[in-house]
Amino acid sequence: MVVKRQRRQARLDMSQVMAPPPHPAGPVPVRSVRPSQTGTQRQKANPERQQTSDSVEGGLYIISVAARLLEMHPQTLRKYERVGFVIPPRTVGMLRLYSSEDIARLRLIKHLVEDLGLNLAGVEFVLEMLNRLHQVRERVTALEEARQLKEMAGRELEAMLAMLITVFDRSAEG
Repeated sequence: MVVKRQRRQARLDMSQVMAPPPHPAGPVPVRSVRPSQTGTQRQKANPERQQTSDSVEGGLYIISVAARLLEMHPQTLRKYERVGFVIPPRTVGMLRLYSSEDIARLRLIKHLVEDLGLNLAGVEFVLEMLNRLHQVRERVTALEEARQLKEMAGRELEAMLAMLITVFDRSAEG
């Protein structure tokens, strides 16, 4: 009995030695930390999402609040993270922080699973197709902008050429 008490006391003493010193400026601020995953996994989860925590616009929700908002079990959210459907940033204490964008994406996943009856492979396929459609739309928009720029440049060149011809004709006459 005495030996157990001494061991417990030794562990407590050791934990005080091993504990990190308190932060001099008070509590450590929450900052975003991404789990160690490859870039393709992050891009697969949210290709249009910027990688900085400064880009979060709608607010952040811890897993219990996100689960309540979505009417899902927190374990389901963890499973979707493991599969790579969402990659929520984490605090220093490793709490998941779901953004409004993550919540919207999870609502879509919930609709695909519960209402349409897709399995995880089907959800992955649909999300990949949506990502590709988004990329194609961006390319089409870029091509349209390039076409408009080309037309504008052509009109400007024609106007400059007309001005040069006019100046040349006037100098040839005089």
